[in-house]
Amino acid sequence: MFGSVRAVLFLLVGSLVCAQTQPAVLGADAGVEAQAGDSALPVVTFTLDFPQSQPEHYSIRVPAGGAAHYRSTGRISRASDDIDTFEFDFALSGGARDKIFRLAADAGHFQRDLDSHRKNLAFTGKKTLAYKDDRVSAEASFNYAGDAAARELTEMFQNLSTTLEFGRRLVYDHRYQKLALDEELKLMQQAAQDKTLVEVAAIQPILEKIVADHSVVNVARARAQQLLGSAR
Repeated sequence: MFGSVRAVLFLLVGSLVCAQTQPAVLGADAGVEAQAGDSALPVVTFTLDFPQSQPEHYSIRVPAGGAAHYRSTGRISRASDDIDTFEFDFALSGGARDKIFRLAADAGHFQRDLDSHRKNLAFTGKKTLAYKDDRVSAEASFNYAGDAAARELTEMFQNLSTTLEFGRRLVYDHRYQKLALDEELKLMQQAAQDKTLVEVAAIQPILEKIVADHSVVNVARARAQQLLGSAR
């Protein structure tokens, strides 16, 4: 039964990108093909591995041009222990893309040790930043970066994951548990106030779908409308 739910979920996730021209939800094979298509471009990739967190693994791949790619493994909703893999191609704003590549250059394209090696820090996941172009291929892993540019870049990618995971849960909740939407959208509004919600335009289609759905409670539709305002 879960296999059928998973199949439906992947179809529903398509609503996240129906309003965009290039981005599309991909399966594993399609994701590899998309990456091969921009292999000559400079690419920055961020990966987080943090067991028992949500999601427990994700990666964000940002080429110098074209769609960015997100892949995560985690629970399909806050109320479920079922684990699934989510893949999503999305449009990144020009300003965000430029900032990512500027910070990568400031961090020496990760060709040096980035870890602070401080002993009194709690483990918050293995983070890896990688850079590749036609001359350089390098990566560095760390718990907490000692380099200021790498720290800012890490925060930016973590906030981006937060936003995309909200989008994933909204798609699921809208299909299977509409009464959960209001709480999820309330948490999104709090994240927006905390400045941890970024690039909201990437999940604009599902927010628009919620606003247009009169079977969703009005307070949730109003929250979605407010969030859409921050995407413009």
